Amino acid sequence: MGEPTAAAGSGTGTRPRGDIDSRLEGHRVELTGYCYRMLGSAFEAEDAVQDTLVRAWRNFDKFEGRSSLRSWLYRIATNVCLDMLNAGRKRARPVDLSGPTPLAQAALNPLPENTWLEPMPDGRIIPTTDDPAEAAVARESVRLAFVAALQHLPPKQRAVLILREVLAWKAAEVAELLGTSVASVNSALQRARATLTDHEAVAADAANPLDEEQAALLERYVAAFEGYDMKALTALLHEDAVMTMPPFDLWLRGHEDITGFMTSIGASCAGSRLLATSANGTPAFAHYKPDPEGPGFVPWAVQVIDISDGAITGMHCFLDTPRWFPLFGFPDRLEADAA
Repeated sequence: MGEPTAAAGSGTGTRPRGDIDSRLEGHRVELTGYCYRMLGSAFEAEDAVQDTLVRAWRNFDKFEGRSSLRSWLYRIATNVCLDMLNAGRKRARPVDLSGPTPLAQAALNPLPENTWLEPMPDGRIIPTTDDPAEAAVARESVRLAFVAALQHLPPKQRAVLILREVLAWKAAEVAELLGTSVASVNSALQRARATLTDHEAVAADAANPLDEEQAALLERYVAAFEGYDMKALTALLHEDAVMTMPPFDLWLRGHEDITGFMTSIGASCAGSRLLATSANGTPAFAHYKPDPEGPGFVPWAVQVIDISDGAITGMHCFLDTPRWFPLFGFPDRLEADAA
């Protein structure tokens, strides 16, 4: 865990440091998922979790077992996130900030990094579980649309809704964690549900594991995209499909504008390669486009794909690859023969 090791022998009684590290690390993935839902940022979530584990390590001798270790860590993580959210900022998707841009008016205007909701690899935020229902809730609750909807909630309402609806905590447990009453928790949950009803988008289909139809759809998508076959791609896109490209505020709706953009402003992506991964509970791809300086392929985007009713409804292309490719563990280049 880095920082805690530097404080070896401090504030931990006679318990072996390695035992404490192991117990704390066992909660990292679920805490990262919680902080990601709270903050909407991959890197802020990981910073919040590291801060949580450092605080827990330093104060482990004060943990008297009156609650479970997990509950104690969630209390620390909640306080860390609430402190980070005090500035009142919230992250968004391009579709949350404006209407779609007609292709004829398309212009690439970047906005600051802290404007945008960020993608997150599934492996960093979805704990392994043998319970299919629990796994489904975990995936559903990290979808880009759901996390974007959470950003409309005041910070404490956000915490209440995640703890109650996603993590299935009892109202009394949440009240104890937040230092408030059960009535206050129930009231906050009601208000949070009402807000989410106004803001959450239609749910994408479950996609882990992919069923045969979804897998075949994605195979056709890869073939169409890598072949830059706009007729084939059009056949896979829902008529109201959207394409977003953070950090640009531009977003497009409809297969005509999407394919028109790809063959005009985005024409340099012809001949690209896609490597499969998963992010935010949905299929995703590392997108490499041809290196303009010679053979091979260079990073261009992480694509997060929404599927609904047998069609692709969303192509969310996150272009800041120096941030995203290391996070997802993808190489910074594909050689021509490897691709």
